Amino acid sequence: MSNVLWAKPGMDIDADIQRFLAGDDVILDREFIRYDIRASGAHAEGLERIGILAADERAAITRELAELDADVAAGRFVLDDRFEDMHSAIEARLIERLGDVGKKIHTGRSRNDQVLVATRLWLKDRLAHAAALCHAAAGVALERAEKEGELPLPGYTHLQRAMVSSAAMWWAGWAEAFLDDADRLRDTARWIDANPLGSAAGYGVNLALDRDHTTSALGFGRLQVAATYAQLSRGKFELAALEALGSGLLDLRRLAWDLSLFASAEYAFVRLPAKYTTGSSLMPNKRNPDVIELMRGVYASVAAAKIEVEQLLSLPSGYHRDLQYSKGAIVHGFGRGLAALGLLPDLLRALEWQPASMRAAIEPSMYATDLAVELSSRGMPFRDAYRQAADPTQWADRDPQGSLEARVSPGAAGDLRLAVLATRWASVNG
Repeated sequence: MSNVLWAKPGMDIDADIQRFLAGDDVILDREFIRYDIRASGAHAEGLERIGILAADERAAITRELAELDADVAAGRFVLDDRFEDMHSAIEARLIERLGDVGKKIHTGRSRNDQVLVATRLWLKDRLAHAAALCHAAAGVALERAEKEGELPLPGYTHLQRAMVSSAAMWWAGWAEAFLDDADRLRDTARWIDANPLGSAAGYGVNLALDRDHTTSALGFGRLQVAATYAQLSRGKFELAALEALGSGLLDLRRLAWDLSLFASAEYAFVRLPAKYTTGSSLMPNKRNPDVIELMRGVYASVAAAKIEVEQLLSLPSGYHRDLQYSKGAIVHGFGRGLAALGLLPDLLRALEWQPASMRAAIEPSMYATDLAVELSSRGMPFRDAYRQAADPTQWADRDPQGSLEARVSPGAAGDLRLAVLATRWASVNG
């Protein structure tokens, strides 16, 4: 690292200490640098509006920031250990190209509000992407529910055969789950959609910064008004974003568990396309459902990220360097989480039911609940009907389709109300 922004004459900078302080920031900041560049452009516009930058100076900064952004996007510029972080890299580039004009860019701001605005913009994009993936998964589930309404599927509680269910009911459950997850992600994105730029180190500055302009220029929904709250929200907003992502991944974990069971030879309800499986290094007969197993496990990364951020928040108000570690947590959590969700819609499209195995797993005991309800509907007290239906001699093999058609309680197979879910889905898609 050739220099640091805070270096002053006569100051001794120990290389080992500086490496510890920098940590993985340079590597992590590769995720955020384009957002920091974008925010620097908005800040330059704000400085021009209050007379700190002349029009030609602002134009020069805008030009150089655009060129740097293009270099980053094309891989011509890569953050490395020449720099303390992305902020110092951007400022160094402007000073190299523009001299004293470049030195003006940091007027009225701190690296504290810089990192806040860059990570906030990054989180907004990641939340929108996660919501779109959950929405897409819900759409696939709805489409298959509408097509597969007559396909019976054993229903389980406690992993024991319970009642006759259907592929359509299975799909409808995941459709509504992922619709809720998409809503939660969008709601969280709206909640964190507040511009912290201009709060500086958490106490404002003695300049009439045009924070309303930067709010609009950066596409934020509102200004984060209190300069002190901008610092208090760091970690709190990251935690909320991880919790929203985790909601979708918890549903993915349970869905992946279903598929792990259904794809086993003991169930044989589902066939996975070969591209979602891998082979054993030893056993030639094996095909392993590694994709769904990693989908099942990915929530652990988000849970770990949540714990890391939450533990960092045992702090008084104001900025503290501990918060630097929150960047790694969100990069790790969202990186794995979005990768898993990104594979989900196509996996759902591709899985194939095995109707013969599904039908063979339906046994007479699974109609016992139907019998109990039928007896009670004829006037027998339900507890008496329950005891009579519990007698195995009363069980008889029935038609699973008839059982499903008779299940007319709203949301059950006879009244799935897929149109309600489809309307919810389309209201966002449209």
